[in-house]
Amino acid sequence: MEITYEVLLLLMLLAGAAALQFFRGRKLNIMLMEHYLKAIEPFLRPYRDRNFTLIGGYVGFKAEYQIFRDNIKVLEYTLTLLPRQSLLYFPISLLTSRHDKLYVVVRPYSKITRGIHAIQRGYYRVRPKIEDEAILDKATRTVNGVTFEVLYEREKDAELIVDLLKSFPRVKDVKHISLTRSTNVVYVLMRPRPEDIRDSIRAIINFVNTRLS
Repeated sequence: MEITYEVLLLLMLLAGAAALQFFRGRKLNIMLMEHYLKAIEPFLRPYRDRNFTLIGGYVGFKAEYQIFRDNIKVLEYTLTLLPRQSLLYFPISLLTSRHDKLYVVVRPYSKITRGIHAIQRGYYRVRPKIEDEAILDKATRTVNGVTFEVLYEREKDAELIVDLLKSFPRVKDVKHISLTRSTNVVYVLMRPRPEDIRDSIRAIINFVNTRLS
């Protein structure tokens, strides 16, 4: 098969664009990872230990902080970023993943005795299984213009999770909050933003230390 000058030129342009996207995207993702780590450490110190694992090199990390003070034993902090370094996969990820994601899991000393969940309406294409869903009441709550499906056993539990939602700087970035009885964890899935990350983590920590203790 003969390769024409035009085809060769197109391949060279694509290769150049892919290389440029790789270096720019990698730099941005590394900067985001560094920022999201440095931003939260002041709220977690002093901690006993920290375990850190990179995910895929440039697409995120998992950090586990062993705190063991106030009402927090352990805080797990997992960041997954869009593959900005990939010219081909990045546009696809905007359709599949849609945005960067931050998963925060807090293991408190206090015992969670009832499950509570708040899920932003329309976020999940397929909603995850909810523990004890059959025995939970369901209602919708609108917080700062954002509608959530709330699952709870007692009305005061619904108000508790609504109060947590109100404490975030951007409620629309919070996608799912759950307090799970069987695993005794507080779980938050959200879209992180560099300018809001400190206030978001502060909201979660204050909630665990003051409302669950």
